[in-house]
Amino acid sequence: MADSTSTSSRLKGSFVALVTPFKGGDVDEDALKTLIEWHIENGTHGLVPVGTTGESPTLDHAEHERVIALTVETVAGRIPVIAGAGSNSTREAVSFVRHAAEVGADAALVVTPYYNKPNQRMLIEHYTTLHQCADIPIVIYNIPGRSVIDMTDATMAELAKLPRIIGNKCATGDLARCGQERLDCGPGFALLSGEDATAVGYNAMGGQGCISVSANVAPAACSAMQKACLEGDYATALDWQDKLYPLHRAMFLESSPAPAKYGLSLLGLCSEEVRAPIYGCTEETRAAIREAMSGLGLLS
Repeated sequence: MADSTSTSSRLKGSFVALVTPFKGGDVDEDALKTLIEWHIENGTHGLVPVGTTGESPTLDHAEHERVIALTVETVAGRIPVIAGAGSNSTREAVSFVRHAAEVGADAALVVTPYYNKPNQRMLIEHYTTLHQCADIPIVIYNIPGRSVIDMTDATMAELAKLPRIIGNKCATGDLARCGQERLDCGPGFALLSGEDATAVGYNAMGGQGCISVSANVAPAACSAMQKACLEGDYATALDWQDKLYPLHRAMFLESSPAPAKYGLSLLGLCSEEVRAPIYGCTEETRAAIREAMSGLGLLS
């Protein structure tokens, strides 16, 4: 049986919202394994495959499940894996959550259902169904900018009563939400930022880490920043934040993960290939990414 309390305590630090590398239109499994090893070597505390940055909307079901399974297999228990398992269809999400449990992921990341616009009562039904469908901890992903709906603090507090709903990835942009959720959901509930640019502030409000896009190209720096936060050394954390901020901005000059994949291509770790309707970056954006990476000493 999954130990939800133990899992929650491990969800701290720098988690990368891992890209899905492509080659000739298909998932590049060799590049994926290389990326995973590189992240572990560079201090990334955990991996989140097949989230939005992993291009989950345009992966087919077989690709989705293969990326999750290969990630878990390659990691081999060295760091936690939170498997992207959300969908705007509860039935489809059940399938993804069950698969994540079957292959041994540490937790499932489940986004609030996009497009359908369920109300708060329906959100409780959706997450309760997923909680009951498999023996795996679940992290809620609240991102109103992409899903349109916003899970209220009251709804999250209600869901936090379920034993396997163990945390939230918050991408609301409202740092006060962290403080309210900390009070409402209790000390064992994992609070993870979903926004690189405000991650230090989020941690200061009681968060314990970030699911990061920037960590795709600067894992060691993002890990160092999160480590400083966990140790209460906010002077060091802010120093890292100052160094990382141009990269945080560059990673969102265009739709993710095009900037992250371009950055990784500069490091020779995967191609910059993305799947439509996401397309490659403009030259202006590429120049900003190169400048930000150079400022961090990532490019020779």
